Amino acid sequence: MTKSEMTAALNEKQAWLPGKRVKIDFGDEGVVMLDGAAGHASEEDGPADTTIKIAWTDWEALASGQLDGMTAFMQGKLRVEGDMSNAMQLQGVFAKLRS
Repeated sequence: MTKSEMTAALNEKQAWLPGKRVKIDFGDEGVVMLDGAAGHASEEDGPADTTIKIAWTDWEALASGQLDGMTAFMQGKLRVEGDMSNAMQLQGVFAKLRS
């Protein structure tokens, strides 16, 4: 799945946290903003309540189930800036992508 395909799927499934802005920063690969305040996902950068930093290759492993989120966090492959509780709620959001 490409980043654009992921963004489209997030929009289709309305997969974001209501009232919260969560940015997934893939470094050189760009960002995906889950804007629960505006009710959409986009590839536009901007301020967020929580920023998740992860390499695209690690994200793909996480999305496919080859890498566990807690393991990625403990190994430093996934970093969280801002409100950690938003990051914890993302498992439910991303479960929508697999359904």
